[in-house]
Amino acid sequence: MKSLRELYKVGRGPSSSHTMGPEKASKYFLSKTPDADSYEVILYGSLAATGKGHRTDAAIEETIAPKPVKIVFDNDTPAETLPHANTMDFIAYKEGKELLRTRILSVGGGDIRIEGCPEEEKPEIYKENSFTEIAALCKAKKIRLSDYVFETEGPEIRHFLYDIWQVMKEEIQGGLTTSGILPGGLNVERVAQLLYNRGHIDERPETKENRIVCAYAFAASEQNADCKTIVTAPTCGACAVVPSVLKYMQEKKGFDDERVIRALAVAGLIGNLVKQNASVSGAECGCQAEVGTACAMAAAGLAEMFEMGIHQIEYAAEVSLEHHLGLTCDPVCGLVQIPCIERNAVAAMRAINALSLANFLVGTRKISFDVVVKTMYETGRDLGVEYRETSEGGLAKHF
Repeated sequence: MKSLRELYKVGRGPSSSHTMGPEKASKYFLSKTPDADSYEVILYGSLAATGKGHRTDAAIEETIAPKPVKIVFDNDTPAETLPHANTMDFIAYKEGKELLRTRILSVGGGDIRIEGCPEEEKPEIYKENSFTEIAALCKAKKIRLSDYVFETEGPEIRHFLYDIWQVMKEEIQGGLTTSGILPGGLNVERVAQLLYNRGHIDERPETKENRIVCAYAFAASEQNADCKTIVTAPTCGACAVVPSVLKYMQEKKGFDDERVIRALAVAGLIGNLVKQNASVSGAECGCQAEVGTACAMAAAGLAEMFEMGIHQIEYAAEVSLEHHLGLTCDPVCGLVQIPCIERNAVAAMRAINALSLANFLVGTRKISFDVVVKTMYETGRDLGVEYRETSEGGLAKHF
């Protein structure tokens, strides 16, 4: 598996696969064609279907500017003929003649894959590629999962995770202090600030917990929908789940940043395992791959924060992902707003529930995290393409 640096990325919303990936692809292609005087980019699959709503065209145009670029939304090429649901063809021209044509795939989490260029692949950092292998190693060495991450990545990963945590807190703070209507035409109102401040003197502790966690999740998701800077965890569309629960629990229990960094390390490990053995791309496997993975990451991170054992951490992650199986990706109008914002908040609360279950019921567990990851991938590939981020099915169809 690759470094956590390839999972947690700081970038612009609203979509890691539809804005961050195309932006990165544009920068790569520009570096290969400095002498070109114009460009053409053909978008296929999910990028063609929801690129307008996700501002894919704007991300490409702003990156290639001031040189002109023609964006083509190809909705005719069958999805089954494409190497990935998020496929792009970049073409460079000089005085009307084609200089270079390159096919680039936006594979989720802000990552890209360039056809025919294996040298662009990031190095593999982790030798172990399953939770079972990692758990066995940790038990043999008598270390925690977070220690395994620190030993594998090196001491500098702590500084990286600390910086990631600062950005996560900033995205929540930005959302809590901003009001107004989100862009895109759906007239979705920002509600994080309202939710955070709408407390009552006689509010029950359980109700307050739900309200504050949801306010944090809404805040980060609304920042993402407004194309602000966020951290992929594991994607832009699922960016709010991990930071909202970690921030809430740090405040509630008084945990220091060391606990948070360890939680982010374990959460990232869970996200990496899904990315390695399945997918975190909504266009490839539906929202179970995005919010489902984020929920598993958050639950595992919380379990590490409370210094639970490896089996409890696995149970928390497993139950979180298991109960997102089959979740479709059907953003209304291709915008990462409905149902995405609320979905992050619901998953954040579910992560806290999974933590409680892991604390009490770990001894009853029958299914491994690795099996659920495999099942999620198979389920995602079996979903009809209209339920995988094309805005042609589900809520998007009936809105």
